[in-house]
Amino acid sequence: MFALRPLTRYQLVTDLGIAVVFFLLSIAIELVASATPVDGVSAFFVALAFASAVGLRRLHPGLALWIAWAAALVQMGFGRQPSPSDLAIFAVLYTTAAYGTRRVFWFGFGSAIVGAALVPIYLVGRGLQAPPNGNDWFAVIALFLAAGFALLLAWVSGALVRTAMRASANSRAQRAAEAETIAEQERVRIARDMHDVVAHSLAVVIAQADGARYAAASDPRATSEALTTISSTARAALADVRLLLTQLRHSQAEGPQPTLADLEVLFQRMRAAGVDLEVAVDPLPPGEPPAAIQLAVYRIMQEALTNALRHGVDPRVRVHLAWWPDRVVVSVRNARATASVPALPSTAPGGHGLIGMRERAQLVGGHLTAGPEYGEFVVRATLPIGAPL
Repeated sequence: MFALRPLTRYQLVTDLGIAVVFFLLSIAIELVASATPVDGVSAFFVALAFASAVGLRRLHPGLALWIAWAAALVQMGFGRQPSPSDLAIFAVLYTTAAYGTRRVFWFGFGSAIVGAALVPIYLVGRGLQAPPNGNDWFAVIALFLAAGFALLLAWVSGALVRTAMRASANSRAQRAAEAETIAEQERVRIARDMHDVVAHSLAVVIAQADGARYAAASDPRATSEALTTISSTARAALADVRLLLTQLRHSQAEGPQPTLADLEVLFQRMRAAGVDLEVAVDPLPPGEPPAAIQLAVYRIMQEALTNALRHGVDPRVRVHLAWWPDRVVVSVRNARATASVPALPSTAPGGHGLIGMRERAQLVGGHLTAGPEYGEFVVRATLPIGAPL
């Protein structure tokens, strides 16, 4: 109940200054109302206790409430009249509701109810010279309602502030969680792009290097052509990797992304790597597809052709793009050792290509399948363009 709350130095100095000023004003008022030395001593302790409660109200809300109760009891024990010093009670009730622990929060509420009952009993009872009559009871009820309204108003004000602070903290936590989710999605996207770029480029480089080594003896020009392809592929991969690293350093910089216009360069690169590529586009795109769809088509095509180059048992690969008004269907077929790469949704140890293609399709609201079909390995993706699938 008396746990310290973390406060800044400015808050501590401010509360201490307010407590000192409150004590000086309270002791001056209390001493003026004191008729005897005993009253003066009681006035000093009442003013000191209430000032201490004011000074501790934010640092120790629970302790401040206990001190305020002690000051009120001392005030009633010496039969003193209510004074401006009692305003400290309202400040303490406010802070117990706004900053106190759950136990202090409800203890402050109970204190407001009990205080509302004690105030009229004390004020009316100390002035009675005979048994209470109807007017006395009416005064008690009126004072109870007035004191209860005032005390509970202070407590409810603190409770509203407590609710607002919690809502603000929840909002900040939600924004932080959303930012972390967005950052994680961006990291996954960049990792997926990095895999697509590096895996594709290295597959082309390896194929060209192996082909040039075996063909060098019979066709010396093959080495030069292979080196040219390797050089252009490596340069393109380096540019893509630099772009991805720039995005890692500056998340706001998207940079240019591959589009349908880059597919022809991709096809030429794969043909140069030894793939006997047959491409059919029917029907043609009805217009300019969304950029996200173009990027998804390019990356899925890139990964599927890379897998065909790495795992295919036959250089022939058939690509078909069907652009319908509401969707595009991408299929890549090649003769393949089907045991080398499993069909979705299973995963191969260390392999991320099929998983990455499926994520690409899902990100734009589509779906992708990959697996053996009539003696071939087929990657087929259906991506929505307009209306949902």
